[in-house]
Amino acid sequence: MPVTLEQNETLSLLRFEGAIDISLAAELKTLLVQALGSGCEVSVSIEAATDLDVTAVQLLWAAAREAKKAGVGFSLTEPPSRNISATLDEAGLQQFLVPVDAR
Repeated sequence: MPVTLEQNETLSLLRFEGAIDISLAAELKTLLVQALGSGCEVSVSIEAATDLDVTAVQLLWAAAREAKKAGVGFSLTEPPSRNISATLDEAGLQQFLVPVDAR
């Protein structure tokens, strides 16, 4: 499964694997809503992701905004790959998905 959600009492961890594109948008949105609904910090692991299309980036951006409004942490667990960084640059969101440790 390209997108999975692991939750415990303090953290919701989304893991991406392979190419995350528009074909997974509904599933990704559902998991993001579920993660945000937990009220716990949300982390996204993109280590195994090979590509994020603009749809996935937009969903992550919207989720990060909602998390901020709700006072919930939202971060990446590692820096984006070169390929994913290029997608962020093309979308004008190069500053958006920076791991918490790098901010």
